[in-house]
Amino acid sequence: MATESLAPQGLTLTAADGYQLAATLYPASEPRGQILVGSATGVPQGFYRRFAEFAASNGFTTLTLDYRGIGASAPASLKSFEMDYLDWADKDLAAGVDYLDQQDLPLYLVGHSFGGHAFGLLPNRDAIDAVYTFGTGAGWHGWMPAGERRKVQVMWNLVLPLIVAIKGYQAWNWLGLGEDLPKGVYRDWKRWCRYPRYFFDDPKMAWLTEHFAAVRTPIVGAISLDDLWAGPESRDAFMSAFSGAAYQPRDIDPKALGLKPLGHMGYFRPYAEPLWRDALDWFASQPRAAAAA
Repeated sequence: MATESLAPQGLTLTAADGYQLAATLYPASEPRGQILVGSATGVPQGFYRRFAEFAASNGFTTLTLDYRGIGASAPASLKSFEMDYLDWADKDLAAGVDYLDQQDLPLYLVGHSFGGHAFGLLPNRDAIDAVYTFGTGAGWHGWMPAGERRKVQVMWNLVLPLIVAIKGYQAWNWLGLGEDLPKGVYRDWKRWCRYPRYFFDDPKMAWLTEHFAAVRTPIVGAISLDDLWAGPESRDAFMSAFSGAAYQPRDIDPKALGLKPLGHMGYFRPYAEPLWRDALDWFASQPRAAAAA
C-alpha cells in the first residue's frame, strides 16, 4: 500500500578511490527494504526520480546516483578526464552499496541496461539480496533488427570515431542523443560491443566468466519486446553468464499490457508504473541473503 514518502535528500558519496559522487536518497516513511538504482550508460540520476519516488511511497528507501563523468558528478570538462568504463561499477555503484548497507534492511538493486552489467562487477555484491534488471543485454549489433544494426554500425565505425577525435570525448550532445561520455567509456564500450557476449568474449576479460558464474543472488532479467538494443537474444547472451544464480527471464509485451511503447528507455517513464509494481512485489517475496545462507 502506498504511503507518504519523505523529502528527497541530496548526498555526496565517496568512492573507494576518493572520487566524489552526487547522489539522492528517497526515504520511505516506514521502510521495509532499500533499493539502489544502477543507471544506464550516460543517463543522469534524475531520469529515475519518478521510479524512486514510487518505490519510496511503497516502503522502499531508494538511492540514485550520478556515475563519475555524468550529470552532477561530471568535471568541468571531459576532454582530459581519465577513467575506465568499469569504474562506474566497482567504484561508483559500489559506494552506493556501502552507503545503504549500513542499515539493517534488505538491500535490492534495480539495474537499467549497464546497471545490470554492473551488479556482477561489484566488489560488495554479496550485500545485495536480489536484483531486477530492465533492458540489460549484450550490446552486440548482431542481436539487433537489421535497420537498427546498420545505424549502430555507422555510429561506431564512422560518426563517433570522428567526434571523439575532434572533441576528445564521446560528445553525444552534438548529436542530440543525451549526456556526453568520457573517452574511457567510449573506448571500452565500443570494444565490447564488437562481441556477441559483450565483455565475456574479450580475451582481456576472461576472468569475468568465473566471476559471474559465482553469483548466487536471485535475478530477474526483464526486457521489452520492442527494445531494439536489448531484445530476448541479447538479454539471454549476457544473462547466461549468471549460470549459478536463481535467474528468471521476463519478456514484456507493452501492447498486451496496454502500455505505450517502451523501447530501451521507457522502463522508467511514468506510464511504466505497472512494471515497477511487479518489481517491488518480487523483491518483497525474496528472502534475505543472510537468512537464506
